[in-house]
Amino acid sequence: MERLRSLFEQHFRSPVERTEELGGQLGGSGRQIIRLANDQFSAIGIVYEVRAENHAFVEFSRHFRGHGLPVPEIYAVDLDRNTYLEEDLGDTTLYQFLAGNRVGEDIQPAVIDTYRQVVAMLPRFQAEAGRDLDYGLCYPRHSFDRQSISWDLNYFKYYFLGPAGIPYDEQALEDDFNRLTDFLLEADRGYFLYRDFQSRNIMLRDGNPFFVDYQGGRKGALQYDIASLLYDAKADLPPSVRESLLESYLDALSGVIKVDRSDFMRHYYAYVYVRILQALGAYGFRGFFERKPLFLASVPYALGNLRWLLQNVELPIGLPALTDSFENMLVSEKLQGVGSGGAGITVRVFSFSFHQGHPADETGHGGGFVFDVRNLPNPGREERYKDLTGKDQPVVDYLVQKESVREYFAHVTSLVDASVARYQQRGFKNLMVSFGCTGGQHRSVYLAEQLAKHLQNRKGVDVRLTHHNLEKMG
Repeated sequence: MERLRSLFEQHFRSPVERTEELGGQLGGSGRQIIRLANDQFSAIGIVYEVRAENHAFVEFSRHFRGHGLPVPEIYAVDLDRNTYLEEDLGDTTLYQFLAGNRVGEDIQPAVIDTYRQVVAMLPRFQAEAGRDLDYGLCYPRHSFDRQSISWDLNYFKYYFLGPAGIPYDEQALEDDFNRLTDFLLEADRGYFLYRDFQSRNIMLRDGNPFFVDYQGGRKGALQYDIASLLYDAKADLPPSVRESLLESYLDALSGVIKVDRSDFMRHYYAYVYVRILQALGAYGFRGFFERKPLFLASVPYALGNLRWLLQNVELPIGLPALTDSFENMLVSEKLQGVGSGGAGITVRVFSFSFHQGHPADETGHGGGFVFDVRNLPNPGREERYKDLTGKDQPVVDYLVQKESVREYFAHVTSLVDASVARYQQRGFKNLMVSFGCTGGQHRSVYLAEQLAKHLQNRKGVDVRLTHHNLEKMG
């Protein structure tokens, strides 16, 4: 912390007054991320003990900014002490924006528009800024080559298949891995491969996308990054949305380089597969080995993507042993329970008025969440909404347009999702989530409704929704 304080004070010539640890946004990277701020300035400080990776991020950032790409400005660097200071892009990720503006497969148009901005920007990283990038900076490999692919495939085999108890023939699977690798390496690999181009690594500030976490980038094929975004497991984009966004990406790419779409598509789904396998390896390592259940919560979504691919896509090469493994994964009893901990849980969601008291916990378990939403814009102050509730479409439209409401709900879902996953892992049967506002009629009702919809299709979750004050009004 003192290293970062020193960098902040040297750069801004102003003392640090507040700090906030943001490590929860890291997933499994091992970096320490801290927001440092005072009343005039704010910055994000990074402490990470891998100097080469820090160097890659710093120099890539400077290079991308030189090409006019929206990445954080690097304020100050001390590589000898493994620290650097970068621009603060806020707290809203593309994933949070998506999670707060969808009900099942029904995604708000504003989210789709933002995804289109993102996919339109990707070719500029890959083919424009990637053209004169110093690939000697890349860590740990300079390209997505045979060695890189082998690491990813074996990551999947040893950290996911094995711990999940999925049987496989070692030699037959290795033969498939070699065939898949040979096929992947046929694609043109002369572009910048971002490596982790997914919704949690795209920040939104004033509605505009900014990009982070490209320090693992290297030279590679175009298909990998768009596959990473569109098959990002937890984002769970509907197939029709993925197809539309892929077309938008190819249109944007055609504006930067000459594109043979049939050749691109010949290799595309093989890269989709290898990206999903890399992600499953990460989920397995963090979930099975490090005992972090939140990572296992993404497994059902990844399996859903595999199921769709097996039903809708035929690769130009045969992968019989790998296909058998996929089919065994889809019927595995152990994996059926991984995302939900194999246990059912009842989530009771309430709206209420603080003036009339909190809902009672009838289960006797206690705990849970009580969210005070009185800080959010109040439609009840406007005459046209006074006789309506948070279930009525005009009130819904009013609230969904408020960025503060969308951000609040994204944070709520992140907290509740993590708790549900952990409770299921530990065999707990009940969780209570309450939203309180002034009258228990508009904001609390709207957020309770949205959370219930968010949870209703989750495996092993029984949602019970109660509007305390609306029932009294009725």
